[in-house]
Parts: sequence; C-alpha cells; structure tokens
Amino acid sequence: MSDSRKYGFTTTILHSDRQKPIEHGSLHKPIHTSVTFGYRDARQLAEVFQGKQPGYRYGRQGNPTVSALEDKITRMEQGLATICFATGMAAIGAVAQALLREGDHVVSSAFLFGNTNSLWQTVAGQGVAVSMVDATDVAQVEAAITPATRIVFVETIANPRTQVADLKRIGQLCRDRGILYVVDNTMTSPYLFRPKMVGAGLVVNAMTKSIGGHGNALGGALTDTGLFDWTRYPNIIDTYKRYVPSQWGMAQIRAKSLRDFGASLGPEAAHHIAVGAETMALRMERECANAMALARMLEADPRVAAVYYPGLPSHPQHKLAADLFSGFGSLFSFELRDGIDCFDYLNRLTLAVPASNLGDTRTLVIPVAHTIFYEMGAERRASMGIAESLIRVSVGIEDTDDLVEDFRQALN
Repeated sequence: MSDSRKYGFTTTILHSDRQKPIEHGSLHKPIHTSVTFGYRDARQLAEVFQGKQPGYRYGRQGNPTVSALEDKITRMEQGLATICFATGMAAIGAVAQALLREGDHVVSSAFLFGNTNSLWQTVAGQGVAVSMVDATDVAQVEAAITPATRIVFVETIANPRTQVADLKRIGQLCRDRGILYVVDNTMTSPYLFRPKMVGAGLVVNAMTKSIGGHGNALGGALTDTGLFDWTRYPNIIDTYKRYVPSQWGMAQIRAKSLRDFGASLGPEAAHHIAVGAETMALRMERECANAMALARMLEADPRVAAVYYPGLPSHPQHKLAADLFSGFGSLFSFELRDGIDCFDYLNRLTLAVPASNLGDTRTLVIPVAHTIFYEMGAERRASMGIAESLIRVSVGIEDTDDLVEDFRQALN
C-alpha cells in the first residue's frame, strides 16, 4: 500500500500499520509489553531523551503498539499528530492539565457528558474560570469570551440529550479570536465527522466507544489537526519551543500528561482498540440505521413522551446535524409518559442490556437521572433538560427487526 494514493476510510485503517516496517511481516503491530527500552550507544539514549532523534524512553511516555494506534487515529482525523491516553476522560483532563493555568478562562458547552461536567467543576476549583453556555447558539459562546479565554470546548452531539453544537460558527469565532477550539468527537466518531472541517485545533475521541467498539478496552485520544497556531498560545513553556511551532502543543501535552501525570494507555488495550477500529465503518453504518429505526418507532408510539435523536426531523438541530455529519450516530434518548415506570420498562427488555457504556456492538440502556447524572443533583439535571424518566440508548448491531420488536413489546 502506497501513501501516494488516497484510499477510503476503512482501507486506510486496515493497512495503516504496514506503512511502517512491522516485525516478522505481521499484519498487526505486535503487542510490545516492555516498560523500558535499551540502547547499545549511550549517546543515542541521550539524544532520544533530548528529542534530537526518534525513539522510546519509558513505557509511560510511549510504546510501539500505542504509537501504531496513534498513527491510525491521526489518519482518521486527517490530523498532524495524536497522543493516546488511558481513557477518554484522561484525554480531556490532559487539555486542562497541560494547557491551563490559574487565571485562565474556559468557555464550555453546558450540554456535556456528566464526568466532563464534573471535571470542569474541579478545574474551576483550581483557579480557572469556567463558563457553561448553550453551545447550540454561537452568540452565547461569543458573549462568554473574555481576554483570559484560552479554550472553547464542545461536544459534537451532547450526551445524553443529543443537542448539536453550532460547530461551524463556533469554529469561525475561535479562528477570528485566536482561541484554541477543542471538539469532543466521541458521539459522532471520525467516520461520521471530522472536527478539522469546522476549524477544531484539538480533537478528543474516547476510543472506548465507537472506535474500539467492543466494550473490551478503555482508551482516549487527543489529535492536533494542525490548524491552531501555537505561537499565539501564551501558556507554552520555553522548554517545548525548541521544536517547530506546529509541535509545541503536543510536545507539552505529552510531557505534562504522560510523563508527569502518567495517564498512559497500555499496549494490550491499544491492540484491542486498533483491531476493533478496523470494523468501525461497518459497525457505525449498522448502528446508525438501527438507531433511526428505533427512534422512529418510539416517536410514533403514544406511550412515549419525547425522543431525542438528531436524525428525526422533530429534533431542534436536525438540519444542522444533516449538514455537518454523514450519519446521526448510534445514541438517542427518550422519555416515557407519566404512569410508565422507567425501571419497569427497562426490566421488560430482553435484548438491550442495562449498562453504562456507548458504542458497543450490543445495545445498552440506562436510566440517566438515577445513574450517570445522579450525583449532579436535580436542579442541575433540570437545567440540562434531563427528565427523571429519561432513558439513554446506545444502539448496537443486532438485527433491526429484533431490536424494534424488543423496545415495542416492553411498552405493553
């Protein structure tokens, strides 16, 4: 396979490892379990540590198996470079850990994954101001920006109510103001959307979800798209300015978040995710089709109060989602009518599994207010539009008719 030709999404992923030499002709990059890496020449070891030549120092900062996965993610996002982390939350935490200082300001979407919301609360307690705004409206993002704003952070599709951020206009705003635009692409995946197309400087992917896809490995990734001018970012330490400016951000993130903080991805997990990624496009096509069929059936049933899925014309950001994404994703949520207990409903399902994960091959369901958003409290849940009966569904690859019948019979 030659880099001189432009291949499709799946072909590129399948043959990514073979773009570099692989031991013994293996089709997959092998699992390198060694924690440390030795050199015959001590001068070479010193040059690797000083960044004067490529190489591996210690497993916390890099590993050949993890590097092969990083190359895959970079190709998926058409970026400049990727750093992999132990989890998706570690990837988001790396942004705060490596790039923010006391007195800085962050503008974030108010419609966030519960753990990300909790992380921003922690960051706010450490001297960084955080403004939570309705990111479906670029005017609210703009109004929140101050001279101290360093980062604007949004999710492509919010978890669990599926609000879609005004991604293009926010990207243009950040370009005009010279602000780092960070987009969490987990809910769409690189197959359905590339945040680089709307001006994102950094892209987050929780690889545990659709990229790995089988619920058997935790992992997160942060990709530099190459669009942000790091010479405009005031928090880059002089140590990392010895590199070319396009590498400043990732050099600092790798050092501060892997070397210092240790949020490293293990080689076994990296291998699982890399193999799972090979079928991402096939899985996403099936999951999106299943999600659409389920959402349509539930919306038409009078026992369902509301269905939140960007693929439905009734969704407030349906047109925006259709313009941005090549598919509407595998996640939706819905509310039952008064008098139907959400726990009883979930217990009547026979295929869908009550569990907390997304992007699995199996369909997973969870009562949001009572589990992943419980700690947030009723007032904060209400401000995010999360009803007590809200059920989140991560749709898998089961046969469509079987899924539709399962969700229908549970309403009886």
